[in-house]
Parts: sequence; structure tokens; C-alpha cells
Amino acid sequence: MGIIKYIKGEIEIIRERDPAIKSSWEIFLYPSFKAILRYRIAHKFYEHKHYFLARWLSQRTARKTGIEIHPGATIGKGLFIDHGHGVVIGETAIVGDNVTLYQGVTLGGTGKESGKRHPTLENNVMVSAGAKILGSFTVGENSKIGAGSVVLSEVPANSTVVGVPGHVVKRDNLKVPREDMDQVHLPDPVFTELLSLRAENCRLTEEIKQLQYEFKMMESLNNRPSEEISFDNSML
Repeated sequence: MGIIKYIKGEIEIIRERDPAIKSSWEIFLYPSFKAILRYRIAHKFYEHKHYFLARWLSQRTARKTGIEIHPGATIGKGLFIDHGHGVVIGETAIVGDNVTLYQGVTLGGTGKESGKRHPTLENNVMVSAGAKILGSFTVGENSKIGAGSVVLSEVPANSTVVGVPGHVVKRDNLKVPREDMDQVHLPDPVFTELLSLRAENCRLTEEIKQLQYEFKMMESLNNRPSEEISFDNSML
């Protein structure tokens, strides 16, 4: 694809998705335009195993735009990053066509995996501001991730996900049945750990009380005059 054709395509994408743009010349001011264009170049370096050049260009771009896209990531056509500051796309992330990301989005890993560590976003996915998608799983096509959500598991196609941890609230443009919307019994490792610490604290408190009681009993025995302490010889 020639550079002129590429720029025309980017103008169409931004005009379609950003109502704030008034002139086609404004595209050259958009951080996302600069970041994605430089990613395309860095990705070519990466594919040809020029890893240092690829990372140098991507890190320079991150400093200039606030958008960090690893040159090893695979990104389809029509990606639009609105505002963009704080967006991070990891090395093994796969982004389909016509995906929209807003500021503060992270497509990251959990730190526990090797190989494919980052998420796959299928076509036409929208990820709202501040959302984090962490791990190697797929977000199905036409799905929407709500602002500030933390998504840790597979998302079916045509779904809307919100919350921490993220859960599906709509599927195929229909409300999810009530039994699937249980927000009380969702896995929450932080809350589980707090309950465990609370139980341990209660156990230790009871042990301390018992030790204090035994210590006072021993102290009272030691303070009694010797003649007051009688022994039963039959117990010897």
C-alpha cells in the first residue's frame, strides 16, 4: 500500500469515528496517526529480525505520543486510537480490523504465561477508556468493553462487558438472563484473600487471649504465699 493511499484511508477512518475533526489536515496532529504509522514501519523491522531498530522506533514513538505499541503485535486494518495517551499493546497481542481503542487501554499479559501472552481482539471491537484486557484469550467480534473494566477471560462475540472483574451484561444485543448477572458471587481474589486474613486474625486474637489468661493464672499462683498452697500427697 502506498503512503498516499494509506493516509487517505486513515483520514476516512478518523472522520468516520471522531466527530471532533473539522479538516483532513488535522490528521497529521493526531497522536494515533503518528503511532500507528510508525508501528507499521517498526513491525516491518521486527518481521525482518531487526529487533533493535524496531524497539528503538517503538520506544521513541511512545515517548512522543504516549502510545506504546510493541512492534511484535499484529494489527489489522482500520485501527483507531482516540486521544490515545496511556494505550499499551503487548508483543503477542492480535488486533483485528476496524477496532477502536480509547485512552488508557491496556492489552497486556498476566505475567504468568509464556508464548502467546496477550489478548486477541477480533474485528469491530470497541474498548472504552481505561479498560484493561489481560491474558491470552479472545474478545469476540463486535464486542464492547466498558470504561474501567478489567477483563480476564474469554468474551463471546456481540457482547458488552463491564465491571471489575469484567462480566457480560449484554449478548447479541439482548440483556443477559438474570441468573447470568450474579455480581455478588463473581470470583474476586482480593476479597477472598481479605477474608482469609480476617479469619487468621480472629484465630490469632483468640490464641493471644488464651495465653494472656494462662499467664495471669500462673502469675496469681506465683504471688500466693507458700503456706496457702497445699498439696494432695495422694497426687504425688
